[in-house]
Amino acid sequence: MTNTQHDNPVIDRYLDALWMEKGLSQNTLSSYRSDLIHFDRWLLPRSVQLLRAQGSDIQEYLAYRLEKSQSSTPIAKRRSAARLLSCLRGFYRYQLRESQISLDPSLDIESPAIGRPLPKSISEEDVEALLAAPDTDEPLELRDRAMLELLYASGLRVTELVSLQVGQLSLTQGVVRVMGKGSKERLVPTGEEALLWLQRYMQKGRPLLLGNTMSDVMFPSKRGTMMTRQTFWHRIKVYAQRAAISSPLSPHTLRHAFATHLINHGADLRVVQLLLGHSDLSTTQIYTHVARERMKDLHAQHHPRG
Repeated sequence: MTNTQHDNPVIDRYLDALWMEKGLSQNTLSSYRSDLIHFDRWLLPRSVQLLRAQGSDIQEYLAYRLEKSQSSTPIAKRRSAARLLSCLRGFYRYQLRESQISLDPSLDIESPAIGRPLPKSISEEDVEALLAAPDTDEPLELRDRAMLELLYASGLRVTELVSLQVGQLSLTQGVVRVMGKGSKERLVPTGEEALLWLQRYMQKGRPLLLGNTMSDVMFPSKRGTMMTRQTFWHRIKVYAQRAAISSPLSPHTLRHAFATHLINHGADLRVVQLLLGHSDLSTTQIYTHVARERMKDLHAQHHPRG
């Protein structure tokens, strides 16, 4: 059964309110909808309505989801359960605020304890090898080189990158205007090297890709439409294999590399926060742990008593 076959106006009203109040992306809203619909379906055979669920129902459901989880590790399973509980908490807090319920059933339920993982990154040498992998004599691979350069130079999220419009990039000022999570806008410098590749792509690659097609998409697909995130992920894997990079790579890995390498070279944490578009500094602070680990490695490698 698909989500479209399950209609619950209570869920629809909540998601509409989320969109109005927080401007969440369609991907996030779809994820919330899926979680709420799954919980609603689980309650149906138990003759429990979504707005009449008790704390015991939520705890039993979380246990059920943990048992059924396909995640490969216990930490991944607990993280999935914590995300699900966060979704249910937001839903019931909203219903309490709207006087649809008199007691929040999620109030006394503790989130599963999970360790915060260090973000996966790659070395500066591997980044250089990856950036050099595309054959820039080919328009499609020139586009990919410009995308990779911009991704590493500006730390964009993959959705921000593939949805970029021509009007969001200023080649004269060397900045890109990004619409991030929650419709928050930020200006990010492109850096000189990325700017050179973007200029070359705009002159020699994009016109050949589009032909007679009119499009505002900065990095169009072969059909002149917006590229999907999955397609770009696949392109990165192709270039990683070509560059003989063995560690797993994704667009997010380059975003992590952007932040990690900045901090390794002495960038201020708050500047990195602004560049990444993090609303909370605590989200960015994870990169200080990465830099600290690198300092330990360097100390052990170079100090006579390391």
